[in-house]
Amino acid sequence: MSERRTLPESGQDWSVLKKLMTDMAQGDVDWRNGKASVYVFHSGDDVMDVAHDAYGMFIAENGLGPAAFPSLRQMEREVVDMALNLQQAPEGARGSMTSGGTESILLAIKACRDQALSLRDIAGVPEIVVPHTAHPAFDKGAHLMGLKVIRVPVGDDLRADVEAMAQHITPNTIMLVGSAPCFPFGLIDPIQDLAALALRSELWLHVDACVGGYINPFMREVRGDFPAYDFAIEGVSSMSLDLHKYGYAAKGASTVLYREKSLADYQGFHFDDWPCGHMYTPTFAGTRPGGAIAAAWAVLNYLGHEGYVERARRINNAKNTLIEGCSALGFHIHGDPEASIVAFGWSDGDILAVGERLYGAGWFSSRTQSPDGIQCMISPEHEKTIPKYLNILEKAKQSVVESGAGRSSDGISYS
Repeated sequence: MSERRTLPESGQDWSVLKKLMTDMAQGDVDWRNGKASVYVFHSGDDVMDVAHDAYGMFIAENGLGPAAFPSLRQMEREVVDMALNLQQAPEGARGSMTSGGTESILLAIKACRDQALSLRDIAGVPEIVVPHTAHPAFDKGAHLMGLKVIRVPVGDDLRADVEAMAQHITPNTIMLVGSAPCFPFGLIDPIQDLAALALRSELWLHVDACVGGYINPFMREVRGDFPAYDFAIEGVSSMSLDLHKYGYAAKGASTVLYREKSLADYQGFHFDDWPCGHMYTPTFAGTRPGGAIAAAWAVLNYLGHEGYVERARRINNAKNTLIEGCSALGFHIHGDPEASIVAFGWSDGDILAVGERLYGAGWFSSRTQSPDGIQCMISPEHEKTIPKYLNILEKAKQSVVESGAGRSSDGISYS
């Protein structure tokens, strides 16, 4: 057991500390050279600089105090307005910035729960019906708020099975969920069918577009054939979409949106039984970093519509190259991904053993199960590195074939 670290007696020079931090980061994944397909969404050094500088300008400001910092209030309002327009929200729709996708999902669950408890008599534990591919944030929210999640197996196409979900609706059901796309496989659930089910059943439908919210509208222009998923569909009550993913903003920044103000009103928290009087917070956080709000506003305005379309085109090109390359190597794609996530498996071998070899060579990807696979979440800068990735993937596969070994790295360098 290591000795507990104590606060230094005296401060150290920043140049020394910066060197120490740089040394510590040597073991981190090399995302700048395209070796990470999760956690980081690299859209170019110029975008990173904009986000960095904007965050620094407002690093001390606090979104908890809009009266003290009207600049943050204006920037957040404009970010939310842009998000609502991108998701084809009707007049009267509302939203908030949050710290990330999990908070956005939790806030939508909280608003739905409070609305249901105020309008309905629910005898048992309120329930949320989700496809098996839905993000675990729904289970986290249910755990925190005393709800129950019903996970329903997906169809053969790995998308939500709407008929199966309908069979799990009970008098305690308050919310249905669809993903656009789901995190594991990058597939958009049949939101139109889910919305029709929600309307028939008088239920709240949440669309989790945390991954897709800031790329889907532009991928629709690039591809031409893109499934409907947003507020243009009657029956969609709320949406979550992450700015720090394909909005390319600094972490942590997301948005939660509601079809109408009456739904959004259930999101906030009010309290006045203490010496400072009335306290209202629109999100779960008290203090909200002004830098995250400022960076999101700056990047959205820096890139503009044309910038996002151009990056969606680069992602689409990289995705097509990856799919073609994986197929040529004997792998198969899980489903028919529409946007930026590709998951692939291997019928003739252990795909997770291949993934371990990639990781051993410094290439970081997520894994999937049911079915097993390697998942790649593509960023614009991956357009430059996909050919190298495919070359290393081929070597990793060949190593598994030749060694006949299971899921343990063989120490071969693929760099």
